[in-house]
Amino acid sequence: MINIDTSTIEIKQVQQKMQHYFKAHWKLFLAEGIFLIILGIMAILAPHFFTVAIVVSLGWILLFGGTFLIARALLFFRMPGFGLWLFMGILQLVIGYLFLAQPLEGVLTLTILMTVFFALEGVAKISFAFMMRPLAHWGFVLFNGLTALILALVIWMGWPGTAGWLIGLLFGVNMIFGGWALVNISLRYKDSDQK
Repeated sequence: MINIDTSTIEIKQVQQKMQHYFKAHWKLFLAEGIFLIILGIMAILAPHFFTVAIVVSLGWILLFGGTFLIARALLFFRMPGFGLWLFMGILQLVIGYLFLAQPLEGVLTLTILMTVFFALEGVAKISFAFMMRPLAHWGFVLFNGLTALILALVIWMGWPGTAGWLIGLLFGVNMIFGGWALVNISLRYKDSDQK
């Protein structure tokens, strides 16, 4: 019984801290929400572009990250784990190069990774929503988590035929729902800030 009481107190403390941040920084959350909605609309209007852009961006990140890991491994070649650092660097470098050289083929790989991302994001947002539960508009975060899980299922069912445009489209839809949740929450705390 004591553990349940302690957990309830800790949850209430987390909720109070979250409420404090929403009240103090509602304009920042509102701006972030509006930005996410605009980004989502752009992704829906040009899904193929966003799909390829995501693959190319990831390719550059992996290419630079791999180069850094290789350089560090060679600089500290006497450090334990040298072979593993070098291997990880070469692997990142090769995958980054392949994403940049053949982004359309990288879309298939990224489609599977996005499925995992949306599934994990959905679970995380659902958990976060239940932490927020007594706070106003917690249902928007829950709805956003459920839509992320549904998006993961849609990607999985349509792979590989729709991979060329589906990632950009679903990314856009997810951004709109996430932005909408932030806008609603921030506007709720805007009113409480003025009292």
